[in-house]
Amino acid sequence: MATPQPELELAWHRYIGDDRRLLDGLLARHREKQRRYHTATHVARVIRHIEELAAVEPVDHRDEVIAAAFYHDAVYEPTHPANERASARLALRDLTTLGWSNERAERVAAMIEATAHGDSGPSIGDTAILLDADLAILGSDRAAYSDYVASVRAEFRRVDDNEWRTGRASVLEGFLDRTTIYSTPTARALWEQQARTNLAAELAELDHER
Repeated sequence: MATPQPELELAWHRYIGDDRRLLDGLLARHREKQRRYHTATHVARVIRHIEELAAVEPVDHRDEVIAAAFYHDAVYEPTHPANERASARLALRDLTTLGWSNERAERVAAMIEATAHGDSGPSIGDTAILLDADLAILGSDRAAYSDYVASVRAEFRRVDDNEWRTGRASVLEGFLDRTTIYSTPTARALWEQQARTNLAAELAELDHER
């Protein structure tokens, strides 16, 4: 994928606001050296998938879903347990600076915190759109999925192989144990079957290595 900056600039001005300084600061965060998968390219892809799902699924506040996509990985340290909370706080600060009401900014923050993807059952409404778009990579073709796994492993390069295999297997099992990985009917139709195939294949490979 070519540099997504023009695409992101267009989405920012359409849905978020006119303050280019805040966008530039956000894009700078996504160029941090520890990132391999959680980059501006990922943000652009999530926004594309939001638009894809929103063409079919009901969305109450598309601008807020797009804002959550922009900020959901704004703070990202691979082994840090509170990235989502810190990203939500940053979004609250920036969006209120842009003139968003507290109510709108807080809805964005709540969606960002949900991208921790805890096992709390299927999401609903706008949050479901965001989370399904964020997880669309799981249902990609095998080559794209392999690239995703390699990029995430590179982000966790300071974690030794045994710890990585154990932690990653737990994540994969968590997704596979769900009744459905995706919350919206459209996402399930598009990605559920392939996601389960990809996750099961990766888990089998990890089990073989352990």
